[in-house]
Amino acid sequence: MKLTRDELLKVISSPKYIPATLTELAKKLKIRDKKERQELRSILKELVETGRVIKDSRSRYIIPGENITTGNIRFSRKGLGAIVFTGEGEQIYIGGEDTGFALDGDKVLVEKSGRFRDIARGRIIKILKRKREKIVGTFITKGLFAFVIPDDTRIKFDFYIPPEHYNNARPDEKVVIRITKYPARGRNPEGIVEKVLGTVDDPAVDLPSIVFKHELPEPGWFPEEVLEEAKRVSREPGPSERKKRKNFTKERIFTIDGEDAKDFDDAIGIKKLPNGNFLLGVHIADVSHYVKEGSKLDHEAYERGTSVYLLDTVIPMLPFELSNNICSLREGVDRLTLSLEMEITSMGKLVDYKISEGFIRSVRRLTYKEVNRFLQGDNDPLLQKKLAPVKDELLVARELAKALRDWRKKRGSVMDISSREAKIITNKKGLVIDIVPQERGESEVMIEEFMIRANETVAEIFAAQGLPFVYRIHEEPDSDALFQLKNYLEAIGLEIKMPRNIHPKAFQQILEKTKDHPLHSSIERVVVRSMKRAIYSEQNLGHFGLASEAYTHFTSPIRRYPDLIVHRLLRKLIKESTFSHKEIEKYEEVLPKIADHCSKRERIANEAEWDLLDMKKVEYMSYHIGERFEAVITGVTKFGLFVEIPEKLISGLVHISTLDDYYEFDEKSNILVGKHRNRIFRIGDELIVQAVRADKTTMEIDFVIVEKEEKYIPRKTKSRKKSSKRKKRAH
Repeated sequence: MKLTRDELLKVISSPKYIPATLTELAKKLKIRDKKERQELRSILKELVETGRVIKDSRSRYIIPGENITTGNIRFSRKGLGAIVFTGEGEQIYIGGEDTGFALDGDKVLVEKSGRFRDIARGRIIKILKRKREKIVGTFITKGLFAFVIPDDTRIKFDFYIPPEHYNNARPDEKVVIRITKYPARGRNPEGIVEKVLGTVDDPAVDLPSIVFKHELPEPGWFPEEVLEEAKRVSREPGPSERKKRKNFTKERIFTIDGEDAKDFDDAIGIKKLPNGNFLLGVHIADVSHYVKEGSKLDHEAYERGTSVYLLDTVIPMLPFELSNNICSLREGVDRLTLSLEMEITSMGKLVDYKISEGFIRSVRRLTYKEVNRFLQGDNDPLLQKKLAPVKDELLVARELAKALRDWRKKRGSVMDISSREAKIITNKKGLVIDIVPQERGESEVMIEEFMIRANETVAEIFAAQGLPFVYRIHEEPDSDALFQLKNYLEAIGLEIKMPRNIHPKAFQQILEKTKDHPLHSSIERVVVRSMKRAIYSEQNLGHFGLASEAYTHFTSPIRRYPDLIVHRLLRKLIKESTFSHKEIEKYEEVLPKIADHCSKRERIANEAEWDLLDMKKVEYMSYHIGERFEAVITGVTKFGLFVEIPEKLISGLVHISTLDDYYEFDEKSNILVGKHRNRIFRIGDELIVQAVRADKTTMEIDFVIVEKEEKYIPRKTKSRKKSSKRKKRAH
């Protein structure tokens, strides 16, 4: 009789069970056959890897105690502390001294040992499975020895490289190493140089460094069988397929995207109805028609989870035959869609909707820049000619977008969050020549409003019926994060009341109140940090930031796997009106895994994008060492001042050792106070700083203060009184 995992777990969980080794278990289970013994070994290995069973120091298998659990460890950026995320969704804080020899991403066994703020605290007692096999870093030499310093600051170990494994690497070159020995007591981790990428300062090295660091697919690469399948399914829609669908080709439907966009997965059509309401059509590429569940394309898309945008390079979720061709809603060609038509009142309220499998023919491919110029009154003849077929629709769209925005604002949605992004400008050699803040125009906001309303509508359909679904959720911030936000706002002189039962309207009011504040971009970032990260989930917990009761991602199936899943569920609902009991059971089992996996893949993509952006900012500053910049203090710590150059959205550190006095950190007031000259530094102070160091290895930028903009404030002044008042208010 074949041994099953559940049967073995039952044996090990039994009160009568005495901890046993593999050999002892085999005897107990009367396993003598070599094949059955191998099966037992395989099941035990799986149970240990998943944390259901522990293998102790004497190689005996036991069930973990109630204070012992498993999860994946995630270190902070500085590699000091960490969080273990368990399979049950619990988070456990691990202090730097309790992380043992774990590396970021490892599956670990953790013992809970108390509380840390709002979550459990624990220590790592065993590493169950290593995640990383390769590391990207900088090759350095120290005397006769060579090491690689990882690019990822969450890895706190340097890797020793034996001389026979240099592979011609030279000091200050970026390399990819394969780990041969993991860290252990009394032993450094070791590795073999597998690939030399180039010198640290070479801009051409940045992209491959990020790709290897985050274990992303190389740009343009797909497995051969996936490419073959993509070519096979990429057929223009024929008459028989069009006959099954609603024909929207007579409607004036168009796309609005960035100038460099190649994949167009959303198009809109809009008109005013006789009753004064708007009819908004949001037409989304029907990727699910081409990427079938269980296919090679589907498997690869799932593994990637999302497209990754690394400045001017895209690592797509789907091959170009689909993403840039057959699924892309290009101008003048028939394309299959899932089309959502919504009737919306002049007040922005949804009163009716209809979803159809359709096909469209986009009349225009417009860019945000062109539409912004038109809406600002640009009368350029060429622009007017290009936009002629959809001029009326654009003006109606502007009117509807305002109504939708006002509707969202009334319910408390946090508006305009993270609207400023940095645009990196490079020359032909790839060197960064400038960094400019990129603001969203009216057309970007307009399309965003339409997509938000479409995502909400689809989510509300499934929420109302209680059917299995993938939601985009954003939970309420926790009390500790709110306390930190309150302290930050008070430190810059803003008195904001934080109600116990926090509502997104409170954040909306903060952003509106500070929109003209010199620290507005910094305030935005602190507000974002105080909120939890939006993730995918099979449970509808609402979207705090948007003040939505139900939200999903439906509008970008070319570049996001959850959207593709939503399309499959939606098409099934269109055809069958509901799900069978068997289908409900199936989706209840698979959707949590899909949601969790896609959340993780999104996080990796985001971190890769942020890392490359930070690299380019460091590179830019390396060309401007010695130059002066206007800056604002965004953070005060015991070791110095964090400052930002608002014009470039570049941050760095003014170390306390470079200041003009001996400074003490007043933690309650969040200020640095000079001992002899009584000068005070606080968040919001404007300074003139000089760039003195920009290190791409450590990703650090250092400044020194060269001029002050404000007079010194003596210690005796209202600063102290202010802090005592704050203390009273805090209680």
